[in-house]
Amino acid sequence: MWELDLLLIPFLEHCFDQLDAKDQNAYRLLIEGEDQDLFAWLMRREQPEDPAFHRIVRLIQEHAENADNDPRRPV
Repeated sequence: MWELDLLLIPFLEHCFDQLDAKDQNAYRLLIEGEDQDLFAWLMRREQPEDPAFHRIVRLIQEHAENADNDPRRPV
């Protein structure tokens, strides 16, 4: 899903290396999920049932909402 790429790829490029091992693992597991679920979580429509995803979803959301995070940002 293209919309997910706009959120996940910049986060991967700018933040992933600075995450601790637990958060890196959560990111890896998260992106294996269903696109519909990821979209609902990242758009704040739903919360992940698995509490292990709460923190990484929040970090991705915060990164996406920071207008200074990527000068190539399309929006």
